[in-house]
Amino acid sequence: MATTSTSHLRMIFVTGLQNVHAVEHQALSLIDRQLDRLVRYPEVAERLRLHRTETQVQIRRLDDIMGSLGERSSSLKDMALSFMGNLAAMGHVAAPDEVIKNQLVNAAFENYEIASYTSLIALAEAGAFPTATALLRETLGEEVAMAAWVQDSLPDLTRKYVALRAGGGGASH
Repeated sequence: MATTSTSHLRMIFVTGLQNVHAVEHQALSLIDRQLDRLVRYPEVAERLRLHRTETQVQIRRLDDIMGSLGERSSSLKDMALSFMGNLAAMGHVAAPDEVIKNQLVNAAFENYEIASYTSLIALAEAGAFPTATALLRETLGEEVAMAAWVQDSLPDLTRKYVALRAGGGGASH
């Protein structure tokens, strides 16, 4: 019975790793589309570039965890969520307040990632995957920091957007 339970837990854990691997690819797409268009908000672009680098490292960590389990990511999931990330980011392009809408999406997305990693850590602890636990906690810390930055920067970003609009210049991005 314990073997079945352990194998079932491992299967759920691996599926979760594959899913969050795809989510990180979606994050790269969201970030890239935003970076393509950020002109008047260099502070946002700078933080997104930093988080993009963190995201690439996070993907490598996930690859390492899956490799240690003899598993690999799902190319299909990666590709599908990357495509969805591109669509989501492009959905705001025509909005006059594109930069604000993107920051709201960033806040939601970062919190989704925090929840995902929190769940994976619980699975790693239950399945006694200590190496995975440490790597996942490292990523969780980065996601918490990014979510805090997004939340903390939103008031200043909003005020800057309003000031640019009031000045008659383009403010959307």
